[in-house]
Amino acid sequence: MQSVLVKLVALFLATQAIGLVVGSSLIADIESGQMEQPTVFTDNPDDPVNALALIGGILLFTLLLLLFMKFFKGAGLFRLFEFFVVFTASIIVFSVFLPGLAFLFAFELVALRLLLPENVSIRNLAAIISVAGVGALIGISLGVIPVLVFLILLSVYDFIAVFKTKHMVKLAKGISNKNLAFTVAIPTKEHQFELGTGDLVLPLVFAVSVMNASIVTYPFFIVPALMVLAASLIGLLFTIGWVSRHIGKALPALPPQAVLMIIAWLASKAIGF
Repeated sequence: MQSVLVKLVALFLATQAIGLVVGSSLIADIESGQMEQPTVFTDNPDDPVNALALIGGILLFTLLLLLFMKFFKGAGLFRLFEFFVVFTASIIVFSVFLPGLAFLFAFELVALRLLLPENVSIRNLAAIISVAGVGALIGISLGVIPVLVFLILLSVYDFIAVFKTKHMVKLAKGISNKNLAFTVAIPTKEHQFELGTGDLVLPLVFAVSVMNASIVTYPFFIVPALMVLAASLIGLLFTIGWVSRHIGKALPALPPQAVLMIIAWLASKAIGF
């Protein structure tokens, strides 16, 4: 279990580091006028309606996934959606690190997933890059208050979906069985540990939003984001530790992550960030 935790922390840190670099680059592009302010639903990033729109989108998307899993037993449609997400998200990331070659590298990443679908390293790479791109983009599209509303509502939904309706457990198992880059995989001798990308992307969304709204300038504007991410990692490790001690039982990772991230954000505000 210790080796799994070490690899998990490494994956978490790598994902968040790439995402923060991408997020800071997008923030700079917006401030310089090279990029227009992206939006989610309304033109105002600080409008809480954006959080409600995201929740609605997630509920609809979850319903569609459950229907696809019931009526389409194969992984074809899921694979096509994965390729679309990986391609579009990786363009965002590669545009920051490899400007001018973003399209080519995004295409190559999708091609590798197609040609080597069982390769765990390529799958994890695709998941990490996708999370970094999606998290950074959503993070600069939302103000801190909508993100807070989004996290709270999603935590409540996560609790209901795991403990009441239990459809989230079914969905997680279904996605894991289809070998998609919507989870990161850590193989062990006993089994393969799977972590949903939602547990990686949501902390990044909050961190990038906090970084974008920070009242301090570069490079200190990254401090509150790092505090949020550190709190998120503690919450994630708590959840994994609990599940490892209660084999066969599920515990949603987001609620403890959200509570600790909000506390960390309030602490950053209290000390002047």
